[in-house]
Amino acid sequence: MMEDQRACVDLAQQLHAIEKAVAAAKKTLIHDHIDHCLAHAADGDPVEARRAMGEFREITKYL
Repeated sequence: MMEDQRACVDLAQQLHAIEKAVAAAKKTLIHDHIDHCLAHAADGDPVEARRAMGEFREITKYL
């Protein structure tokens, strides 16, 4: 787009759309982790549950 000398507002709009798409993908990944990994660990042994909770604490820094 820059090579085509498109307007700055067009570039900003496209970058904004990319940011929103990445944020949505990140949210989906984290929700999937919660739904599958934590739910599975909760049904398992306490050591596995503690490990899963550690992973959860680690992943929440990306929220």
